[in-house]
Amino acid sequence: MKIILIGASGMVGQGILRECLLDDGVQKVLSIARSAIGCVHAKFTQIVLTDLMRIGDLDHALEGYDACFDSLGASSAGMSEATYTHQTYELTLTIAKSLLLHNTGMTFVYVSGAGTDSSERGRVMWARVKGRTENALLALPFKAAYMFRPALIQPLNGARSKTPAYRALYALLAPIITPLKRWWPQYVTTTEQIARAMLRVARDGASKNILETSDINAL
Repeated sequence: MKIILIGASGMVGQGILRECLLDDGVQKVLSIARSAIGCVHAKFTQIVLTDLMRIGDLDHALEGYDACFDSLGASSAGMSEATYTHQTYELTLTIAKSLLLHNTGMTFVYVSGAGTDSSERGRVMWARVKGRTENALLALPFKAAYMFRPALIQPLNGARSKTPAYRALYALLAPIITPLKRWWPQYVTTTEQIARAMLRVARDGASKNILETSDINAL
């Protein structure tokens, strides 16, 4: 497979990149990101694009890929709904439509989050926007599209969040997150499991398009 990564510098994206590079069935990995990623590997290439809304300008550089793994996500803290909609719904759909234009047989995998509101009418702003984003992606004519909704994510193999508050939270949770995963596996997954599940659905598909933590872990 040839895979495009969106959000490879984030915590989940770091885990995805690692598993893609380790997987013998992955031939090429292209990261499209706002800044360069310090990765050197024979299978890895990157395009730095400071304004991801201009991804369509890359044109033929987007051709020939089998899957896109999109883990680009912004925290809604302190944002208005309009701003969060731009950074989540509008940006994600711009990326997806640009890739679809050049890859009609592509599988698109989007990292959303537990609690996402598919009705788009709930009280929680981020959940409504994420739900709208998921629904729009599922309506696009990709070969297949999958929405991953992890709850608590354990970072493995050196993956770390770029957000200081999240790094502090994970540091506090570190002593108990492994027991939590054992006691409540339906709520806890890892960066490694998310990445491997993405590779699985890109290859073999899945029985449903919206995948909660327990589904991710099962895959």
